[in-house]
Order: sequence, then C-alpha cells, then structure tokens
Amino acid sequence: MSVETPLDRSQDALMAFPFSWRGDRLPDELEQLRKEPVKKVRTIAGDEAWLVSSHALCKQVLEDPRFSLKDTSAPGVPRQYALTIPPEVVNNMGNITGAGLRKAVLKALNPKAQGLGEWMRSNAADLVDRLMAEGAPADLRGGFTDPYSAAMHCHILGIPPKDAPRLMRSLDIAFMNSACPVAGAKLNWDRDMAYMVERLDDPSTSGLMAELAALRRDPEYSHVSDEMFATVGVTMFGAGVISTSGFLAMALVSLIQHPELKEELLADRGRIPAAVDELLRINLSIGDGLPRLAVEDVTLGEVEVKKGELVLVLVEGANFDPEVFVDPHTVDLSRENNTAHLSFGGGRHYCPATALGKKHAEIGVDILLDRMPDLQLAVPVEQLVWRTGFMKRIPERLPVMW
Repeated sequence: MSVETPLDRSQDALMAFPFSWRGDRLPDELEQLRKEPVKKVRTIAGDEAWLVSSHALCKQVLEDPRFSLKDTSAPGVPRQYALTIPPEVVNNMGNITGAGLRKAVLKALNPKAQGLGEWMRSNAADLVDRLMAEGAPADLRGGFTDPYSAAMHCHILGIPPKDAPRLMRSLDIAFMNSACPVAGAKLNWDRDMAYMVERLDDPSTSGLMAELAALRRDPEYSHVSDEMFATVGVTMFGAGVISTSGFLAMALVSLIQHPELKEELLADRGRIPAAVDELLRINLSIGDGLPRLAVEDVTLGEVEVKKGELVLVLVEGANFDPEVFVDPHTVDLSRENNTAHLSFGGGRHYCPATALGKKHAEIGVDILLDRMPDLQLAVPVEQLVWRTGFMKRIPERLPVMW
C-alpha cells in the first residue's frame, strides 16, 4: 500500500480525516457533515473510509454486529492508520472474555472496590497540594492529570508507582496515528510485556496482577498463556491511563472555557456527576474515529456500505447532534439525556471502565475546585499546543494559575 504525504491528502478530491488536532473548538467540517452524515473520506493511511457523524447512525454502527472491530486488524483491509500494537490485541476485551479473565478485570475496574475512592481522593489532593506549593503557573497535565491517572492504574494493577514513568513513556508511541508502521512501537510493546511477566513472577505484586498470577497457577487456566496474562496488564495501563488522563485534561479545558459551569459547581458540588457527563459529551478528547469493518453489505442511512469497507464513527458528530441534544453547544447540567453521549463507545465494545473513568474525573474535578476555586488558564487558549498525529486530542502542556 502506498503512503501518502499530507500534500497528497490535501489535493485529494476526498475530505481528509482527521480534521483538526485542536481540542478547544469543534472542527469547521462538522457542520458540513450534517447534510451528509455518511461521507467518504481519506484516512491517514491513505485509504478510503465512510465517516459517520449523526448520533443515530453512529449508534447503529456501534451496535450492529455486521460492523466488526476485530476485523479492522485483518491483513489487507483499509486502515485508519498503521497499527502500533499486535493485530490480535485490537479486539482486546473479546480476547480477555475468551480467556475467562473478564470477571477478574471487571472486578479490578470497579470504582466501588474497598478503599479505592478514598485512595483516589488522597492521591489527587497530594498532587494538587504539591502544585500549589510550587506556585503558579503550573502544568496541570504534567503535574496532575497524567500522574493522577498513572498512579490510579498502578494501584489497581498492584505494581510499584515508581515504575509509572517507564510505562508512561510507551504511550506517546502506542497511541500515535501514523501512515506507516512505527519502529518504536514493537520495542515498547516487547519491553512492557516483559515487565508485566516479571510482575506475574514477583511475589510482592498485589492488585489485579496478583490475581492473574494466582489464576496462572490454577489448572483451569492452563490454556491461558503468560503472554495473555501480561497483555491484560499492558493494555489496561496503556488504554486506561491515556483515556482517563486525556479526558480529564480535556474536561478541565472545557471547564475553564465555561466559567459559568465552574461557578455552578462551586455553589453545588453535588452537581459534579452531572457535569462530568456533560463534559464527556462536549469534550473533544477522541482525536480519531472509532473504526469498524463491514463484514456484510449494510445500508447505512442513504449509503450502501459494501463488505470489506472501513467505517469510522465520529464521536463528536454524535455528541453534538442537534437531533438528539437540544442546543448542543450549550453546557446544560439538567439535560434529561445527558448520558446519551457516545464518548465510551457502544454496543459490544462499550468501555468496561466507564464507571471508573467517571469516578476518576469526578474526584479530580472536586479536589481541584476545592483547592483551586479560581483555576484558570495562565496563557490565552490560542497559545495551547496540541498533540498531533495522536488518537487523543490533548494539550502538550496545560499552564494554569489560581
């Protein structure tokens, strides 16, 4: 498959996707898509795909088994971008279920697990207090959202917090959107897999990795390889940290951009859970499309999607659909359907860590409002530098003062 340059894509008759890496405003192309909710686009990999942008059709794609996530990693199929993980790991939760590990994983992801909420609150408070002691301006992403998410996942997995930085280094490549394979991706994967196997062998390991180590010794799980057990640790840390940290960073950008919302929450902290769902709806942390491959011919709106074609779900299109969300550009904590957003996906691949992700954000927002009620950007929003070629829209730094 040939690799196209950005210039090639700009001269293509097809619309190039993704549209924008900026997370502080909706891409201009979104309004154009309202008239054409299933539109052919050109991906980073240079392939054609159907971009789906209405809430109803996005939901249909996510829930219809004729649109497969697993098959997006098959050889020779159109791609959104080059894989940075082994192809078989794309359907990770399906693999976990097939190996009989789903129960252990879901138990670990339960935000109501004994002591987890208190631990998150204490960790978040310590991080914010440290930033305040150092003084403003501070980088809220580097000093809070990233380490808060990394520490939570170390705690859940039962691995030493001091090892978080070495695991975090892998994420810059693991979640990269590239037209061609990235050499460092396999180096990262192999190193992180070896690390998780060491944790399985380490008697001092606790948390989920200790539970997996116990199952590893259970004859009923003799069919499960060390590679599968280690993959659970690598993928839970990677996907979990990048998702929770990315969302929280972007939620804070949105919160700062809507001072009226911040005032509402300062007046009534009980509204934070509703605010988190509304921030999930309006934030633009998902920088790509949720990919599915048609395994049969399917009628999608007015388009006939052929077997073998790639379909991309545009989450921000669904979440700002005026047919579903009244006045979608307004932050409204009283929305009756505020949980109807698709920020956690849908169908068989609905994110299993949804409750944990929400609780993580609720506690983070609550602690920041408590310690930094005057939280605001320390630079004009136009000066934020946005990560490019990445699955998540995130600011490289989030300078704030209080």
